Amino acid sequence: MLSFEDIIQPATAFVPDDGGRRDAGTLRRVTVEDKKVINSKADLNQLVPFKYKWAWEKYLAACANHWMPQEINMSRDIQLWKDPRGLTEDERRVIKRNLGFFVTADSLAANNIVLGTYRHITAPECRQYLLRQAFEEAIHTHAYQYIVESLDLDEAEIFNAYHEVASIRDKDEFLVPFIDTLTDPAFVTGTPEADRKLLRSLIVFSCLMEGLFFYVGFTQILALGRQNKMTGAAEQYMYILRDESMHCNFGIDLVNQIKLENPHLWTGEFREELHELFRRAVELEYRYAEDTMPRGVLGLNAPMFKEYLRFIANRRCQQIGLDTLYPGAANPFPWMSEMIDLKKERNFFETRVIEYQTGGALSWD
Repeated sequence: MLSFEDIIQPATAFVPDDGGRRDAGTLRRVTVEDKKVINSKADLNQLVPFKYKWAWEKYLAACANHWMPQEINMSRDIQLWKDPRGLTEDERRVIKRNLGFFVTADSLAANNIVLGTYRHITAPECRQYLLRQAFEEAIHTHAYQYIVESLDLDEAEIFNAYHEVASIRDKDEFLVPFIDTLTDPAFVTGTPEADRKLLRSLIVFSCLMEGLFFYVGFTQILALGRQNKMTGAAEQYMYILRDESMHCNFGIDLVNQIKLENPHLWTGEFREELHELFRRAVELEYRYAEDTMPRGVLGLNAPMFKEYLRFIANRRCQQIGLDTLYPGAANPFPWMSEMIDLKKERNFFETRVIEYQTGGALSWD
């Protein structure tokens, strides 16, 4: 007959070995000094004592931002979409291309967290935020599905765009190898080579996917909202943008903490490799901009996004301690500063800016 002890055995993947810290047969309690973001031997199940209070604060802020797509009324969007004269063909292309990228992008991000990043991060405070982030990625996928369903779009066309539309497929194919690295069951950290692979993937997802690849789409849909078009979809994009800004900032903080604890990883060769990834990401997102708007629409055109993407790329480089790539790049969309103020990102959570509040407070009036 099995005893309770036979059934309830600690899983070695979740309870790290004691690293020799036994005192009279009892594990020593976890201290702040035991904790590290990667390669820690401390018990992963013990949230406290806090070492990375910034991660816990971001978790609390994310919880305060909770929202659900069904809270947002889509009736005006539906009426506008059904009206043959409600939107131009170029505006409809922008919307469908946007949804074609985003409906699967957040699933890729969630898979990267749940199947990859989470198991390699050894700070419980950071893991707590990652769990919340994964849930928010599910909400975002739900939101895009809700828009697709509300507008009665061809689901097969939209959900297969990441296979069938080259500008979307190319962005996803850029990301997939970095997901594969972290989700490989054989991949473990603990060597400089492996730790750099983890750091590289974290930078790609925080700075390039969530911090760059989303910005053409966000700008386009917010431009529609400014013109009092597709206001339900635009409101959902605002909530998603709020979440994604926090995801990006958390990822950057995580990267910088790993750098601080592992300065040997930040070599000149590694930094140059990152610069090449940034250049490639800017190129891919610009191609996507060209594809989504082959002609000027909404007061925007594709060439304007070249400058904008360079401006954002410079910002991301600065945030993780890389030299900027595009001297003099400026924001060509002054109105975006009211909605996506990159200068505020560093202090989003310390200053508690008004956008970071719970529920349906956003207005397009």
